Amino acid sequence: MSTSSGQQKGHTAATRRMARHYAMQALYQWQMAGSSINAIEAEFRTDNDMSKVDVDYFHEILHAVPEHLSELEALFTPFLVDRSLAELDAITRALLRMATYEFKFRIDVPYKVVINEAVALAKKFGAEDSHKFINGVLDKTAAVVRALEVNAERNSR
Repeated sequence: MSTSSGQQKGHTAATRRMARHYAMQALYQWQMAGSSINAIEAEFRTDNDMSKVDVDYFHEILHAVPEHLSELEALFTPFLVDRSLAELDAITRALLRMATYEFKFRIDVPYKVVINEAVALAKKFGAEDSHKFINGVLDKTAAVVRALEVNAERNSR
């Protein structure tokens, strides 16, 4: 939606951060309860103050991650080191899936922003030190999925 000033409504760093926050929680719920994505989205929109949330981004992540699940998991699974996908806790799985979705399909979001946002959510919701694991996996995933951007960044140092 456009506002009279020509800016996209709700597309600030803070509203995107809240969209990721709720999307991660909704994806967690989807993994744990197996409820339909539409039902979970309706519940989140009813139960939370969405006035400071980029709801379009929340909707996109919530629907697109399950839709592209196997493709996303195939991109980060090689970097899980000595763990299998099944061994990861649900928060870590949700964050890796969500961030990998952003790497692959939202090239308008810089890869460093994607990693920083996932790490911040892991620090808030994840198991102790899970943010370090997530940072490592996403760093390696970005080097493959966003190779041009990562290499340009490294070469500019």
